[in-house]
Amino acid sequence: QVQLVESGGGLVQAGGSLRLSCAASGRTLNSYAMGWFRQAPGKEREFVARLSRGGSRTTYADSVKGRFTISRDNAKNVVYLQMNSLKTEDTAVYYCAADISRDWTNPRYDYWGQGTQVTVSS
Repeated sequence: QVQLVESGGGLVQAGGSLRLSCAASGRTLNSYAMGWFRQAPGKEREFVARLSRGGSRTTYADSVKGRFTISRDNAKNVVYLQMNSLKTEDTAVYYCAADISRDWTNPRYDYWGQGTQVTVSS
């Protein structure tokens, strides 16, 4: 069992940057590949980025490629999402999640944080 807590959200102007953090307790994060997802009002939750346990593999949604970077510090038990060149359409609640599958080709996110709000103003 692992508990995830996101932080770092807030209000930022378009073009600005934010760094989200996802801190874990209960188990070490190096046991899991990790993902970030987001859900905008009235929309389905969507995938944003994911990172392998060792940090060598990443996948990004096309909408954030080149602007967002996912990283992890296993020593601190934290996963980050650096978000640059933010757009109004990035406004959403952002969630981190732990993939329990140990299969990069077939992830299964069983543990979720409570989310952190990101609002990008024009």
